[in-house]
Amino acid sequence: MPQRPPPNLQLPPADLEGVGDDTWLDVIHKMEEVYSKLVSDEVELEEKNAQLEQSQQFIFSLLSSMSDVLIACNQDGLIEESNAALCELVGRSEQDLRGTPVPDLLADAQSVQRWQLAMYHAAAHEVAVVELNLRDAHGLPVPVDMSCTPRHNSTGRQVGRVLVGRPLGEIKRAYHQLREAHDALKLAQQQLLHSEKMASLGRLVAGVAHELNNPISFVLGNVHVLQRYGSRLGRYLEALHQLDLPTPVQALRQELRIDALLKDLPSLMEGTLEGAQRTADIVNGLKRFSSASQGEVTQVELNAVVERAIHWVQKGTAPHFEIHWTRGPDCFVSGNAGQLLQVMMNLIQNAADATSANTAADAARAAAPQLWISLVQQDGQVQLRFSDNGPGIAPAHLSHIFDPFFTTKSVGKGTGLGLSISYGLVEQHGGRLAVANLPQGGAEFTLILPRA
Repeated sequence: MPQRPPPNLQLPPADLEGVGDDTWLDVIHKMEEVYSKLVSDEVELEEKNAQLEQSQQFIFSLLSSMSDVLIACNQDGLIEESNAALCELVGRSEQDLRGTPVPDLLADAQSVQRWQLAMYHAAAHEVAVVELNLRDAHGLPVPVDMSCTPRHNSTGRQVGRVLVGRPLGEIKRAYHQLREAHDALKLAQQQLLHSEKMASLGRLVAGVAHELNNPISFVLGNVHVLQRYGSRLGRYLEALHQLDLPTPVQALRQELRIDALLKDLPSLMEGTLEGAQRTADIVNGLKRFSSASQGEVTQVELNAVVERAIHWVQKGTAPHFEIHWTRGPDCFVSGNAGQLLQVMMNLIQNAADATSANTAADAARAAAPQLWISLVQQDGQVQLRFSDNGPGIAPAHLSHIFDPFFTTKSVGKGTGLGLSISYGLVEQHGGRLAVANLPQGGAEFTLILPRA
C-alpha cells in the first residue's frame, strides 16, 4: 500500500512567548510517531481484511462443493445459512431459504417430531443423529440421515444448530459400490492365488512328466516286443507238444502248468499295455497342463466350436445325452480353436458323466440326463453357461473343483486334470471359468471370454 507523505510540519515563529524551539521539536517528533503508527495500523488492517476475505472465500468454496446438505439455524429453528446442495435438493435459492423455519422443509409430521427431538438434545449440548424426510423440488420426500450439532458464538454461548446430512439413496449407492468393489477384489485375489498355484504346479508337473515319459516308453516298447516273442514261443511250444514227448518231459509240463501259462500270457500282456498306455495318457495330460503355449491365435467363431464339441461328445462317449442348444448370432473371440474345443468338450463330457451317475444312482426318480448351453454377449464379453440337471457339486468340493488331480469320479474314471487344464486354457485366452450350484439342482459352469 502506498504511504502518504507526512504533513508538511514547519517550526512556529520563534517569538511565541513561553515556548522554546526544543518544545516545538518534541511536539513535531511525537506527531510523526503517531502518524507512522496510524499508517502501520492501516497496513495491518488491510492485510487482516485480505486474510478474512480469503478465509470467507475458502469457507464459501467448501460449502459450495459439499455434496451433503448443510443448514445453520438459530435457536428458534430459522435458517441463517445453507449450501448449494440443499438449494438444489429443495429447489430454492439461498436467499429464499434464509429466515425459513426448518420444519417448512420437512415432508411429514414424523420428521417434524424427530426434528424437535433433535433440537431438544442439541439444547443440552448433545449431538443428535436423526433420519428426516426433506421435501424436494418436486414435492417428493427424500430420506436424509441428518446430524444435529449445537452452534456457539465467540463467548461460548449457544446461538443455534448446525445440521449436516446426506440423502440415504447416495449412502446406499455408495455402500453398494463398495460391496461390489470388495467382491471384485476378493474374486481377483482368488484368481491371482489360483493362477500362481497353477503356475507353480505347472513347473512341477512339467519336470515329473519329463521324468516319467522315458520309462513309460521303455515299458510300452518292451511289452510290444514281448507280445511278438510270446506269440512265436506259443507256436513253437504248440508244435513241440504235438510230438511224442518222453514221460518226464510231459510230467514237467503238467508240473509247471505250461498250458495255463500260455493261455494267460496274452491277457497279461494286454493288461500291462493298458496300464502303461493309461500312464502315458496321464503324462500327456500333465504335459498339456504344464504347457504355457497358446498355439496359433485366430478369430474363432464360438457357435461353431460349441456345435463341434456337442457333435463329438454325442458321437463318442455320450450318444444318448440330451443337449439343449440354440445357435445365436455369430460371436468371435481371439484364441486357439483347438484349445477352446478341448475346454467345451471337457465341460460337456463332465456334465454327461455327472447326470448319468445321478440317473444310475436313482433310476426310479431321476430325470433323463440333460444339459442346457446358452451364449450371451454383453459389455465386450461372451458368457457361455453349461447348466445340467445332475446332483450338483458338494459345497466342500466347490473350492477345489479346478485343483489338479481333484476328482469326484470313481477310480479309473478320471485323472482330475480335465478341469485344471480347461481353467488354465481359459486364463490363457484372457477369460475365466467359474462354477456354482443351481437353486433347482444341478451344476452350472460359466465360461467368460473377451470378445474380439
